[in-house]
Amino acid sequence: MDCLADTNVLLRSIDLSHPMHAVALTALTTLLNSGDRVCITPQNVIEFWNVCTRPADRNGLGLTPVEADREASRLEVILTLLPEIPPIYPEWRRLVLSHSVSGVRVHDARLVAVMNVYGISSILTFNGPDFKRYPGIQALHPNAAARTANP
Repeated sequence: MDCLADTNVLLRSIDLSHPMHAVALTALTTLLNSGDRVCITPQNVIEFWNVCTRPADRNGLGLTPVEADREASRLEVILTLLPEIPPIYPEWRRLVLSHSVSGVRVHDARLVAVMNVYGISSILTFNGPDFKRYPGIQALHPNAAARTANP
């Protein structure tokens, strides 16, 4: 199975102080160890970098650009980075119009556009309700993925 990892899972997987760190890390590890392909997009890496380098007092991780680069590079080695291709933009436009998407939800729509273009139907996310409006998209909570390793 191919699965796209949401940025919130990526961030929690490296934030040792986050209460959901272990669940995020276990979910990613479980999927990868079971032979699933866990994918990310350039958008994920951009969002990841933003939070990594934002000061901790502004809801970030307070990493330097060099530290953020090290973490992003690690993710790019372990996970499958899906390249930007021309069909993504028109699919995003179709989604935001057909689902009346506005505000910060446009970023989720873009992830769904990538998923649709690449034929991926599952997203590993802590924010499942954000993806309910999209038919054919299955939100997989990291708790559920992690439980498959520890039944």
